Amino acid sequence: MSLSDADHDIVVDEIGREPTRAEAALFENLWSEHCAYRSSRPLLSAFDSEGDQVVIGPGDDAAVVSLPSHGDGDEMYITMGVESHNHPSYVDPFDGAATGVGGIVRDTLSMGAYPIALADCLYFGDFDREHSRYLFEGVVEGISHYGNCIGVPTVTGSVAFHDDYEGNPLVNVSCIGLLEPERTITAEAQQPGNKLVLVGNSTGRDGLGGASFASEDLAEDAETEDRPAVQVGDPYTEKLLVECNEALLDEELIESARDLGAAGLGGASSELVAKGGLGARIELDRVHEREPNMNAMEYLLAESQERMVYEVESGNVDRVAELADRYDLGCSVIGELTEPGTNYVCTFEGETVVDVAAEFLGDGAPMNDLPSEAPPEQERDLPTVNTEEAFRQLVASPNTASKRWVYRQYDHEVQVRTSVLPGDDAALLAIREAGTGLAFSAGADPNWTDAAPYEGARAVALENATNVAAKGATPHAAVDCLNGGNPEKPDVYGGFEGIVDGLADMCADLDVPVVGGNVSLYNDSVTGPIPPTPTLALVGVKEGYDAPPMALSGEGTLVVVGDRALEGEADPRLGGSEYTAVFGGTDRFPELPADPSGLVSTIADVADADHVLASHDVSHGGLAVALAEMVHEDAGADVEIETVERGTRKRLLFGEQPGRVVLETTDPAAVREAFDGVAPVTELGEANGSNHLDLTVNDDRLQYDASEIADLRSTIEDELA
Repeated sequence: MSLSDADHDIVVDEIGREPTRAEAALFENLWSEHCAYRSSRPLLSAFDSEGDQVVIGPGDDAAVVSLPSHGDGDEMYITMGVESHNHPSYVDPFDGAATGVGGIVRDTLSMGAYPIALADCLYFGDFDREHSRYLFEGVVEGISHYGNCIGVPTVTGSVAFHDDYEGNPLVNVSCIGLLEPERTITAEAQQPGNKLVLVGNSTGRDGLGGASFASEDLAEDAETEDRPAVQVGDPYTEKLLVECNEALLDEELIESARDLGAAGLGGASSELVAKGGLGARIELDRVHEREPNMNAMEYLLAESQERMVYEVESGNVDRVAELADRYDLGCSVIGELTEPGTNYVCTFEGETVVDVAAEFLGDGAPMNDLPSEAPPEQERDLPTVNTEEAFRQLVASPNTASKRWVYRQYDHEVQVRTSVLPGDDAALLAIREAGTGLAFSAGADPNWTDAAPYEGARAVALENATNVAAKGATPHAAVDCLNGGNPEKPDVYGGFEGIVDGLADMCADLDVPVVGGNVSLYNDSVTGPIPPTPTLALVGVKEGYDAPPMALSGEGTLVVVGDRALEGEADPRLGGSEYTAVFGGTDRFPELPADPSGLVSTIADVADADHVLASHDVSHGGLAVALAEMVHEDAGADVEIETVERGTRKRLLFGEQPGRVVLETTDPAAVREAFDGVAPVTELGEANGSNHLDLTVNDDRLQYDASEIADLRSTIEDELA
């Protein structure tokens, strides 16, 4: 990829001369889709990022959100960030995924926070394909290696398989950091005369042009030809950088900071300078490097990992260098900030190689005005499948099967905060400093947004909110990672518009501010575009750190909340379901609740009640699969769904209308009372001390014991263990 003729003309017109080779490379990368959001920024104003809890919203390395405190708890903030590392993970799944973790952790550090939790949302082609499994195994190994080595737990996430990711998988990683208010810093340059100090790993030639590489379709030979654009991570150096960052904050030595990610030193330093409305003078010869004979462009654009640029007062530079040395990190004083109105200037071997306004570098790219086509609505055309066969195949489908093979490779209990472990609807972290439980859910469903981008994205937001509510937490804030194909294709851009508007509308309905995010377009290859994929990472808050489990206790009555179709109040639909993905066919997307905010807040209140023994969100695979997931060796369920029309049985059992929760309760009357006027409550049957699921719908009866269900759900582990 190179600077286009149109962009070249804009640059020449602005600076009054031909750009140098280094300047042209900087503009190429910083004006790429990956950095400048040229096709997506016009759409992002749809998101509401305001709220009393929002301390720092979109535009920084990570967002900062305040937490409610309980009891004697202190005021605490969290940071939230999300990053995509899609193209690199196709070319090199291990390093591509690992460096995605490293990047989002450094975004957390640059706000002054300590990273406490990760979520990984992964999307691959059909699980039956060998290449998809190769990518899957490599990505999970990369995330596991990096996260485990740096001591940050991976506590939640999602895995989805869909044919259209075959040529372009997605790796979306989110991080939460914990922050004392007085330690907050930003990526906004503060004061002329302060020094710019590069701390961390030495600079090499790895990752050159990574931002521009991420802004074009993957070619057929990408796995070999684009390998130099993929960074190589070193988690042990990252761990030292995490601890050094803490020491620098302890001594109040940092004025502002920026992680070196996309476009390397040139991207990080120019963005920091531009946000502060200042200029800078940088001497590239001073950068500590690990390869000989590097040129100016390589120093500027290499995306070598584990590096931070800090703004430091002159009198503190020596102490910063001492601390960097203590942690065996490189340290270079590479330049200083200059007065407002001055340019961003870089020199190399006595020659000026960059001399432009930082604001023009960061914000001068013109936005794209692209045509779009709305996708057609799917009509009902469903295959006839035996109920028994449908149950067996859906419970065993890789999309609904157990993800234990993934999360058992992660250290999800390091730092001793994880109260609800992976495998449940949401993780729950103990923020003891504030006396607050922090629920964390992340993911998307490509089947939903492929079938209906707008309604599917609304469902993704509701699904994540319901996940945290099912653990008794109230949704608090979210970040998004918006993934799409080549936006120059009108149908692709139409689908992308749909997921943006759908996610924004439902988050607004739920009163959940979207405080930051990431956009990844050009996820397109010779196999075609990916489904529009709106990953959402959402947190909820509650008092205390306890939550009802997903697993049945065997001592209560089972009810399902929010199932209007089961009550005959809505047409049960299979649009976007795993049922249609497995067996074929189409249908309209399920109708969503009229008052999602009231529904979710009531779920959160009721889930925390003493009479609730278990709670589980109904989502992928529908009600039948949700019930199967709750059964285990020590508790089962006897469920009977009374008279329904023959044609609706499978739609009732396997439809995926979001906003439903199965509760095991000792007081079903209290549940009905709480949801009166909010959502229907349907009694399903009783939990018991058996180890089996007995599910009857008219004359259809399904009987499976826990071991049979576990065998069905072990699809991924059986193939990869």
